[in-house]
Amino acid sequence: MGDDFENLPIDITSNKLLDWLIDRRHVKHKWQAAATVIQEKINHAIQDMPEVEEIKELLAGTYINYFHCLRILELLKISESGSRNIFGYYSSQRMKDWQEIVSLYEKDSVYLAEVADMLIRNVAYEVPWLRKQIAKCQQSQTECEKKEKFYAEAAETAKEEYKQYCKKLGIKGEKIRRELLSLVSELPEIYESLTRDVKSLSEVVEFYEAFVLFTLDSVKGETSPYLKHLIKYGNTTTYQWRTKKVPQTVEEPKLWFLEEEDENTNEDEIDWGGIGDDIEEIDFNITVEDVGATDIIDFNKESTDTPGEHDWNVGSGLGAAETDDGIARGKDALTILDNPVTRNQFINELLELESFLHQRLAEMQGEDDILSVNQFQSAPVILQMKSVDDIQRMLSSVSGVLGSITDTRIHHLLMLNSSPKYVDRLTESVMQKKDLEEKMRASKVAVEEKRKATIEEEMQLKPKEERLIRNTRELKKQIEKDISKRYKNRPVNLMGAINTL
Repeated sequence: MGDDFENLPIDITSNKLLDWLIDRRHVKHKWQAAATVIQEKINHAIQDMPEVEEIKELLAGTYINYFHCLRILELLKISESGSRNIFGYYSSQRMKDWQEIVSLYEKDSVYLAEVADMLIRNVAYEVPWLRKQIAKCQQSQTECEKKEKFYAEAAETAKEEYKQYCKKLGIKGEKIRRELLSLVSELPEIYESLTRDVKSLSEVVEFYEAFVLFTLDSVKGETSPYLKHLIKYGNTTTYQWRTKKVPQTVEEPKLWFLEEEDENTNEDEIDWGGIGDDIEEIDFNITVEDVGATDIIDFNKESTDTPGEHDWNVGSGLGAAETDDGIARGKDALTILDNPVTRNQFINELLELESFLHQRLAEMQGEDDILSVNQFQSAPVILQMKSVDDIQRMLSSVSGVLGSITDTRIHHLLMLNSSPKYVDRLTESVMQKKDLEEKMRASKVAVEEKRKATIEEEMQLKPKEERLIRNTRELKKQIEKDISKRYKNRPVNLMGAINTL
């Protein structure tokens, strides 16, 4: 029976080990004070140590415990053997220091309390913390890989969008400001093409004028004056439109901001030449991405005419020259399509024609067309002979011209030609799209660096974790062996979280 009792194992929960030792009076409750004194002596003793490789490895640990001290003492007996006297004592101060440390550890079993506390901390805090840090590094690496892929795709998307935007504007995207300003040279050709298209609207203008004269009692002024002028004379100067005379000389205004400048020139250093500050901007109801809002023109004109009288001449806003010397200068030197005021009125007339044709088409296709036919029996031939197909064809022609003059790219060119602020704004817009790709690539590089840093951190933490687990397992064996000696070599098992490391 006695032998069976001696072989009965002692199971101790690892997180209760220190309490178990204190309850059974193997260690004192206030062991920390003695342990602090011992650690101070250890810190002093390690300042003078022999060049022994194993001792260096032992001292490289974060914390030196009793079992380390025993091993150091054994190694010192070899390295300090020459200091041993005839009585078997060592005269070396190193040996004396470490012998004193071991003696203090063994007094009241301070060493056992210290290693028990160390084992509990390693199991409960140190190892889990290291594992948590490693898991964070791995999670960060996964997130960084996803972000790298995202930024790479975003950079390619931004690059493609930039190419498409430049293609839409008709530039290469290398020297943005210079290329944008060079686009203005395309305007004369565009005006010429637009003028040819406008001349095809003569039938529409005649039809509209005949309709107005037939349906209204009296008309003040003529209909579509700008369209008629463009059809008859082409894209003349504003002076010719205003005075009905061909100018003897045209003094074209110098647009200083259209001159090529360095891409890095500051805005404060640009001489605008006083042009463009008072030029209105036109909103064609077209969304221009990243460019900013333009001024909105109100096409509605409040009429004060009496019923039955309509004035179709909208004020040009050009004003009469004080003296007519036959020289077109300033705004008078601009062509009708170049001048924002006359161009705006021209667009108004196109919108008016388009609205009229839409309404007329709806009337002719509606159920009330029979009544309309009766009303137009006495109308001019030009009104009676037009079919639905004719109206649709005319509407298509008007919409085509209107679409050309209000096209996004044409809008950019017109604004570039008339507004220095717009030049800067559009340049900045293009630059932002160009910079977006660089930002995405820079973000990708930053994420790559972060991922590499977390990989390096993980590589540093893993050896620490492995070493700590190895030392903790070694402590477990040493503690079990020490307690076993105190109970006549009965088997001792530390249970719990210690076995999950």
